[in-house]
Amino acid sequence: MIGRIPVLDVRPLVDCGRRPAKAVSGETFQVTATVFREGHDAVAANVVLRDPSGRSGPWTPMRELAPGTDRWGADVTPDAEGRWTYTVEAWSDPVATWRHTARIKIPAGIDTALVLAEGAELYERAAGGVPKRDGREAVLSAVDALRDAARPAAARLAAALTPEADEALAGHPLRELVTASRPMPLIVERRRALFGSWYELFPRSEGARAEPAPPAKPAGKGRATKARAAAARPPRIIGGTFRTAAERLPAVAAMGFDVVYLPPIHPIGTTHRKGPNNSLSPAAHDVGVPWAIGSAEGGHDAVHPGLGTLDDFGHFVETARNLRMEIALDFALQCSPDHPWVTEHPEWFHHRADGSIAYAENPPKKYQDIYPIAFDKDLSGIVTETLRILRFWMDHGVRIFRVDNPHTKPVIFWEKVIADINRTDPDVIFLAEAFTRPAMMHALATVGFQQSYTYFTWRNNRQEITDYVTELSGETASFMRPNFFVNTPDILPGYLQDGGRPAFETRAVLAATLSPTWGVYAGYELCENTPVRSGSEEYLDSEKYEIRLRDWEAAEREGRSLAPLITTLNRIRRRHPALQQLRDVHFHSSDNDALIVYSKRSGSNIVLMVVNLDPHHTQEATVSLDMPQLGLDRHESVPVRDELTGTSYHWGRTFYVRLEPGVTPAHIAVLRPSPPTGGSPTP
Repeated sequence: MIGRIPVLDVRPLVDCGRRPAKAVSGETFQVTATVFREGHDAVAANVVLRDPSGRSGPWTPMRELAPGTDRWGADVTPDAEGRWTYTVEAWSDPVATWRHTARIKIPAGIDTALVLAEGAELYERAAGGVPKRDGREAVLSAVDALRDAARPAAARLAAALTPEADEALAGHPLRELVTASRPMPLIVERRRALFGSWYELFPRSEGARAEPAPPAKPAGKGRATKARAAAARPPRIIGGTFRTAAERLPAVAAMGFDVVYLPPIHPIGTTHRKGPNNSLSPAAHDVGVPWAIGSAEGGHDAVHPGLGTLDDFGHFVETARNLRMEIALDFALQCSPDHPWVTEHPEWFHHRADGSIAYAENPPKKYQDIYPIAFDKDLSGIVTETLRILRFWMDHGVRIFRVDNPHTKPVIFWEKVIADINRTDPDVIFLAEAFTRPAMMHALATVGFQQSYTYFTWRNNRQEITDYVTELSGETASFMRPNFFVNTPDILPGYLQDGGRPAFETRAVLAATLSPTWGVYAGYELCENTPVRSGSEEYLDSEKYEIRLRDWEAAEREGRSLAPLITTLNRIRRRHPALQQLRDVHFHSSDNDALIVYSKRSGSNIVLMVVNLDPHHTQEATVSLDMPQLGLDRHESVPVRDELTGTSYHWGRTFYVRLEPGVTPAHIAVLRPSPPTGGSPTP
């Protein structure tokens, strides 16, 4: 049933209000609703937030977003984690109605005495709801003036419209016919669910080393042949461990990363093990794909013996924690043919007509070393085992899980699992690695995933980026939070293959400033960009199939590493709250499509980005700013400071820029620069 004052289309609205909208503690978002009534009497509205204990805070007045649209909105900011609600209250505003009438009738001399008497009565009633400390006397003074027949009518009206009376009545309005919408659910999570910088690494590659084959003894023709054969053999690779990988963590922390993400760390199967570059004929020393989980040494609750022990993993987690970083662990719900589940739970797998178990496929890709799970034979059993595994790793210090291919599992499965985990441990974060159809990505977000991978990797030109980020920062932001990874072990986008180092710089700037959460996969700093073949997004000698040796120190020493730029980007993100939020991004104009211009704003902190999307050529443009969006007058000129270079400028509504690839990939300019507000927020 509709209320006395209609309150319609309250937003944010997730799944018709059946599921909560999302925010993090301290995040500001807008609540909107359509509010109107019959006739010409004035209406008003406000938002009421109720915290997890059910206490309501001071209500927030709403404003009509565009005159005549009946669409009202207000910004609200929940300040604690937990399950909240928000309600829109609409009401008839008799004081505003009287003021509108009085401003017309009093100057015209129509019903003057009656209008003034009605105003005095209204103001007297309103004064009863205004505390003394908040201006009751100003309202009572207006009552006296309205009833003072010795004064001119215009003066009596003016006395009722003083700023003091306006302020008192704005804070404590006289509300009639109050009508409330139904409470809408809101879940408020920790800051890391929205803001963070991720770094992905393979522990087996960190600290790995090449061990040359021992030379053969040079004696006789046969031994000389053996010596030449030994010299031709590639050196044996000794893989890294949790302990050697922990030695890499200070360098990762120095670049400003908050989260270290590990691919699966479990035993790897040997049946149908893949060799280098996805070959089907591995050698005895080939290490296999970490996502082919399980062997005689254990399954999802075990660590690969080559990486060390659970104690070694604990040392890795503790080292990261001491560096103010968290560990995100890959949760890939699939098995190698050697996983204990294959014999213990054969009903958990698809069996083909010949009795064999179907391996994973994504044509034309084939994953002969991986068995997918069949959920419908024993959903409750798989839920129970999944919860056991997740809680096992939670007990070992993991509070973030990057979930592999969640879109290939039933949505109801994830709803049950995440709800059970977050019921007792609301700080645990799940990232959906779901490069799939929008409907599935949205569904996964609404049922509980705190973050999601996105299509950012394939959005390259100005219009694509503008459209996509506008979508993500709009209504979608109330339930899906993007994580902009610039590359992954599976995805080497064509833009990076073709654009060289300038392309890597551009994509890093875009990801770090467009999204509050971004990530890189190790090797990005070295601009690794060789595909396995032309037209493929797979890396040549992909780290998925083999151990990758990298000389980080030499790259730094020789100036080949992007680590200085990445460090600067993460430092800028921590200094500026505008870059730590998603919902307030605005795109501006330039007369060159190769340049993209956008701003982000949080209170008085305004950051403006100008980025050259062309990694091959210098580009010039005249930029035209939407000044009201920046809180500036149309003809105002303001000082700005480029956080990438330290250079200062004065920019107005239009200004000229020139960006050269490899020299100045972008401007990240702070308007009216002031001392920073402090470090990164508590995760």
